[in-house]
Amino acid sequence: MALMKWEPMREMEELFDRLTRSFGPLRLGSSEVVAPEDWSPRVDIAENEKEFEVKAELPEVRREDVHVTVDNGLLTLRGERRREKEEKGRQFHRIERSYGNFSRRFSLPDNVDGSKVEAHFSDGMLSIRLPKTGESKSNAREVKIV
Repeated sequence: MALMKWEPMREMEELFDRLTRSFGPLRLGSSEVVAPEDWSPRVDIAENEKEFEVKAELPEVRREDVHVTVDNGLLTLRGERRREKEEKGRQFHRIERSYGNFSRRFSLPDNVDGSKVEAHFSDGMLSIRLPKTGESKSNAREVKIV
């Protein structure tokens, strides 16, 4: 098992996001709705003997607006979902979907080969394959208690 760096601010941010989503959009006055501009796509992470796979739901996000990077043991997904433009003769009565920039970061285990990461985008689903190197760089050892 690899040690993961604890990021308390990220965890607080995720907790706050879940809390605010459960209450719905903020309202100012009687009818004005203030919706958050930033959002986080839902992600599934799976593993088999050869690789890890990350799947992110990105409905109505264009491939050009998604960026994936691997740097110093961190996988970063970032991009933007653009808001629909208002048209004459068309009036929105409710907007519940979030728009704007997103960014998700994941710490990678030591046995991921960052140079062979592949990403595919189709039908609003981003799939990232992270091949394993076959060996873990973990220096696990039992520590004698004195």
